[in-house]
Amino acid sequence: MKRLFDIFVACAILLIIGPLLAAVCLMIWLHDYHSPFYFAPRVGRGGKDFRMVKLRSMVVNADRTGVSSTSSSDMRITPVGHFIRRFKLDELSQMWNVLIGDMSLVGPRPNTRTWGTNLYTEDEMRLLSVRPGITDFASIVFADEGEILKGQDEPDLAYNQLIRPWKSRLGLFYINHQNIFLDFSLVFLTAVAILSRQRALSNISRLLKRLGAEPDLVRVALRQDHLVPVPPPGATAIVSSRHL
Repeated sequence: MKRLFDIFVACAILLIIGPLLAAVCLMIWLHDYHSPFYFAPRVGRGGKDFRMVKLRSMVVNADRTGVSSTSSSDMRITPVGHFIRRFKLDELSQMWNVLIGDMSLVGPRPNTRTWGTNLYTEDEMRLLSVRPGITDFASIVFADEGEILKGQDEPDLAYNQLIRPWKSRLGLFYINHQNIFLDFSLVFLTAVAILSRQRALSNISRLLKRLGAEPDLVRVALRQDHLVPVPPPGATAIVSSRHL
Protein backbone atom coordinates (compact mmCIF):
# COMPACT_ATOMS: atom_id res chain seq x y z
CA MET A 1 0.00 0.00 0.00
CA LYS A 2 2.80 2.46 0.90
CA ARG A 3 4.57 1.82 -2.41
CA LEU A 4 1.38 2.37 -4.41
CA PHE A 5 0.74 5.57 -2.46
CA ASP A 6 4.28 6.77 -3.25
CA ILE A 7 3.97 6.11 -6.99
CA PHE A 8 0.53 7.66 -7.35
CA VAL A 9 1.36 10.86 -5.44
CA ALA A 10 4.81 11.24 -7.06
CA CYS A 11 3.31 10.97 -10.56
CA ALA A 12 0.58 13.47 -9.70
CA ILE A 13 3.06 15.98 -8.27
CA LEU A 14 5.43 15.67 -11.25
CA LEU A 15 2.56 16.33 -13.65
CA ILE A 16 1.49 19.41 -11.72
CA ILE A 17 4.94 20.92 -11.11
CA GLY A 18 6.55 19.93 -14.41
CA PRO A 19 6.44 23.47 -15.88
CA LEU A 20 7.80 24.96 -12.62
CA LEU A 21 10.70 22.50 -12.53
CA ALA A 22 11.54 23.30 -16.15
CA ALA A 23 11.56 27.04 -15.40
CA VAL A 24 13.80 26.61 -12.33
CA CYS A 25 16.19 24.38 -14.28
CA LEU A 26 16.49 27.11 -16.92
CA MET A 27 17.23 29.72 -14.23
CA ILE A 28 20.00 27.56 -12.77
CA TRP A 29 21.55 26.91 -16.18
CA LEU A 30 21.45 30.59 -17.18
CA HIS A 31 23.30 31.53 -13.99
CA ASP A 32 26.52 29.63 -14.75
CA TYR A 33 25.78 27.45 -17.82
CA HIS A 34 26.27 24.22 -15.88
CA SER A 35 23.90 21.34 -15.28
CA PRO A 36 20.89 22.31 -13.16
CA PHE A 37 21.01 18.93 -11.46
CA TYR A 38 23.22 17.64 -8.69
CA PHE A 39 23.36 13.91 -8.03
CA ALA A 40 24.08 13.67 -4.33
CA PRO A 41 25.50 10.39 -2.99
CA ARG A 42 23.33 9.14 -0.16
CA VAL A 43 22.82 5.98 1.90
CA GLY A 44 19.46 4.26 1.48
CA ARG A 45 17.61 1.31 2.92
CA GLY A 46 19.85 -1.48 4.11
CA GLY A 47 22.94 0.75 3.81
CA LYS A 48 22.79 0.70 0.01
CA ASP A 49 24.29 3.70 -1.79
CA PHE A 50 22.21 5.64 -4.31
CA ARG A 51 22.27 9.00 -6.03
CA MET A 52 19.63 11.49 -4.93
CA VAL A 53 18.52 13.93 -7.63
CA LYS A 54 18.55 17.55 -6.48
CA LEU A 55 18.19 20.86 -8.24
CA ARG A 56 21.61 22.46 -7.85
CA SER A 57 21.49 25.36 -5.40
CA MET A 58 25.25 25.76 -4.93
CA VAL A 59 28.24 26.60 -7.07
CA VAL A 60 29.74 23.80 -9.14
CA ASN A 61 31.89 21.36 -7.08
CA ALA A 62 30.66 22.81 -3.77
CA ASP A 63 30.75 19.27 -2.33
CA ARG A 64 34.55 19.25 -2.58
CA THR A 65 35.05 21.94 0.05
CA GLY A 66 34.97 19.44 2.94
CA VAL A 67 31.94 20.93 4.70
CA SER A 68 28.78 18.82 4.90
CA SER A 69 26.29 21.01 6.79
CA THR A 70 25.01 24.18 5.15
CA SER A 71 23.94 27.40 6.85
CA SER A 72 21.70 29.99 5.20
CA SER A 73 24.69 32.34 4.91
CA ASP A 74 26.91 29.74 3.18
CA MET A 75 28.86 31.50 0.43
CA ARG A 76 28.56 28.43 -1.80
CA ILE A 77 24.83 29.02 -2.31
CA THR A 78 24.06 30.80 -5.59
CA PRO A 79 21.51 33.65 -5.87
CA VAL A 80 19.10 31.24 -7.56
CA GLY A 81 19.97 28.68 -4.90
CA HIS A 82 18.65 30.89 -2.10
CA PHE A 83 15.27 30.98 -3.86
CA ILE A 84 15.36 27.22 -4.42
CA ARG A 85 16.18 26.49 -0.77
CA ARG A 86 13.65 28.99 0.57
CA PHE A 87 10.79 27.09 -1.05
CA LYS A 88 12.39 23.61 -0.88
CA LEU A 89 12.28 23.31 -4.67
CA ASP A 90 15.45 21.22 -4.66
CA GLU A 91 13.46 18.42 -3.02
CA LEU A 92 10.85 18.19 -5.79
CA SER A 93 13.24 16.56 -8.25
CA GLN A 94 13.55 13.67 -5.79
CA MET A 95 10.14 12.47 -6.99
CA TRP A 96 12.24 10.63 -9.57
CA ASN A 97 13.98 8.72 -6.78
CA VAL A 98 10.55 7.85 -5.39
CA LEU A 99 9.38 6.51 -8.74
CA ILE A 100 12.41 4.23 -9.19
CA GLY A 101 12.21 2.97 -5.60
CA ASP A 102 15.29 4.56 -4.00
CA MET A 103 13.13 6.74 -1.77
CA SER A 104 9.64 7.05 -0.36
CA LEU A 105 7.51 10.16 -0.01
CA VAL A 106 7.69 9.88 3.77
CA GLY A 107 10.61 8.53 5.77
CA PRO A 108 13.81 9.63 7.53
CA ARG A 109 15.83 11.93 5.30
CA PRO A 110 18.76 10.16 3.56
CA ASN A 111 22.21 10.94 4.86
CA THR A 112 25.72 10.91 3.47
CA ARG A 113 28.08 8.12 4.46
CA THR A 114 31.22 9.98 5.59
CA TRP A 115 29.50 12.75 7.56
CA GLY A 116 26.29 10.90 8.33
CA THR A 117 25.77 7.16 8.65
CA ASN A 118 29.39 6.48 9.63
CA LEU A 119 28.67 8.48 12.80
CA TYR A 120 25.42 6.69 13.63
CA THR A 121 24.97 4.97 16.95
CA GLU A 122 23.56 1.44 17.05
CA ASP A 123 20.11 2.90 17.70
CA GLU A 124 20.38 5.29 14.75
CA MET A 125 21.25 2.43 12.40
CA ARG A 126 17.55 1.52 12.54
CA LEU A 127 16.97 4.58 10.36
CA LEU A 128 18.38 2.50 7.49
CA SER A 129 15.72 -0.18 7.90
CA VAL A 130 13.23 1.74 5.72
CA ARG A 131 13.39 3.69 2.48
CA PRO A 132 14.55 7.26 3.13
CA GLY A 133 11.92 9.91 2.45
CA ILE A 134 11.42 13.32 0.92
CA THR A 135 9.67 14.51 4.07
CA ASP A 136 9.00 13.40 7.63
CA PHE A 137 8.49 14.93 11.07
CA ALA A 138 12.04 16.32 11.14
CA SER A 139 11.80 17.86 7.66
CA ILE A 140 9.05 20.14 8.93
CA VAL A 141 10.41 20.74 12.43
CA PHE A 142 13.91 21.59 11.15
CA ALA A 143 12.99 23.27 7.87
CA ASP A 144 15.04 26.23 9.17
CA GLU A 145 18.20 24.16 9.56
CA GLY A 146 20.21 26.73 7.61
CA GLU A 147 19.19 29.49 10.00
CA ILE A 148 20.10 27.35 13.02
CA LEU A 149 23.59 26.82 11.65
CA LYS A 150 24.04 30.42 10.50
CA GLY A 151 27.05 32.01 12.19
CA GLN A 152 28.31 28.74 13.68
CA ASP A 153 32.11 28.41 13.60
CA GLU A 154 31.81 24.63 13.13
CA PRO A 155 28.52 23.96 11.29
CA ASP A 156 29.06 20.18 11.15
CA LEU A 157 29.65 20.03 14.91
CA ALA A 158 26.65 22.27 15.58
CA TYR A 159 24.49 20.04 13.36
CA ASN A 160 25.55 16.90 15.23
CA GLN A 161 24.93 18.46 18.64
CA LEU A 162 21.80 20.54 18.07
CA ILE A 163 19.90 18.98 15.17
CA ARG A 164 20.95 15.38 14.51
CA PRO A 165 19.83 14.00 17.90
CA TRP A 166 16.30 15.31 17.46
CA LYS A 167 16.12 14.39 13.78
CA SER A 168 17.12 10.84 14.64
CA ARG A 169 14.60 10.58 17.46
CA LEU A 170 11.84 11.87 15.20
CA GLY A 171 12.90 9.45 12.47
CA LEU A 172 12.86 6.49 14.85
CA PHE A 173 9.48 7.59 16.18
CA TYR A 174 8.13 7.58 12.62
CA ILE A 175 9.48 4.08 11.99
CA ASN A 176 7.74 2.82 15.13
CA HIS A 177 4.40 4.34 14.12
CA GLN A 178 4.41 4.37 10.32
CA ASN A 179 1.19 3.71 8.43
CA ILE A 180 -0.54 5.09 5.35
CA PHE A 181 -2.62 7.55 7.37
CA LEU A 182 0.46 8.99 9.07
CA ASP A 183 2.16 9.30 5.66
CA PHE A 184 -0.82 11.20 4.28
CA SER A 185 -0.82 13.50 7.33
CA LEU A 186 2.88 14.32 6.95
CA VAL A 187 2.57 15.00 3.22
CA PHE A 188 -0.36 17.32 3.95
CA LEU A 189 1.47 19.11 6.78
CA THR A 190 4.51 19.57 4.54
CA ALA A 191 2.26 21.49 2.15
CA VAL A 192 0.76 23.45 5.05
CA ALA A 193 4.27 24.44 6.19
CA ILE A 194 4.83 26.30 2.91
CA LEU A 195 1.93 28.63 3.78
CA SER A 196 2.23 28.70 7.57
CA ARG A 197 5.16 27.01 9.28
CA GLN A 198 3.83 27.81 12.75
CA ARG A 199 0.51 26.13 12.01
CA ALA A 200 2.33 23.10 10.66
CA LEU A 201 4.52 22.91 13.78
CA SER A 202 1.48 23.12 16.05
CA ASN A 203 -0.16 20.26 14.18
CA ILE A 204 3.04 18.20 14.24
CA SER A 205 3.27 18.69 18.00
CA ARG A 206 -0.35 17.62 18.50
CA LEU A 207 0.15 14.61 16.22
CA LEU A 208 3.23 13.50 18.15
CA LYS A 209 1.40 13.90 21.46
CA ARG A 210 -1.58 11.89 20.20
CA LEU A 211 0.75 9.09 19.11
CA GLY A 212 2.38 8.94 22.54
CA ALA A 213 5.67 10.76 21.95
CA GLU A 214 7.74 11.76 24.98
CA PRO A 215 7.08 15.31 26.28
CA ASP A 216 10.53 16.64 25.34
CA LEU A 217 10.04 15.49 21.72
CA VAL A 218 6.61 17.14 21.60
CA ARG A 219 8.10 20.34 23.02
CA VAL A 220 10.98 20.46 20.54
CA ALA A 221 8.51 19.99 17.66
CA LEU A 222 6.96 23.35 18.56
CA ARG A 223 10.39 24.98 18.15
CA GLN A 224 9.64 27.62 20.76
CA ASP A 225 12.60 26.79 23.01
CA HIS A 226 16.28 27.38 22.39
CA LEU A 227 18.04 24.26 21.13
CA VAL A 228 20.77 22.91 23.42
CA PRO A 229 23.36 20.18 22.74
CA VAL A 230 22.11 16.66 23.53
CA PRO A 231 23.50 13.19 22.76
CA PRO A 232 22.06 11.27 19.79
CA PRO A 233 19.84 8.21 20.42
CA GLY A 234 21.84 5.39 22.00
CA ALA A 235 24.81 7.59 22.95
CA THR A 236 25.89 8.40 26.48
CA ALA A 237 27.74 11.60 25.64
CA ILE A 238 27.28 14.66 23.47
CA VAL A 239 29.10 14.51 20.13
CA SER A 240 32.42 16.37 20.25
CA SER A 241 34.69 17.62 17.49
CA ARG A 242 36.90 14.55 18.03
CA HIS A 243 34.14 12.41 16.54
CA LEU A 244 33.85 14.48 13.35
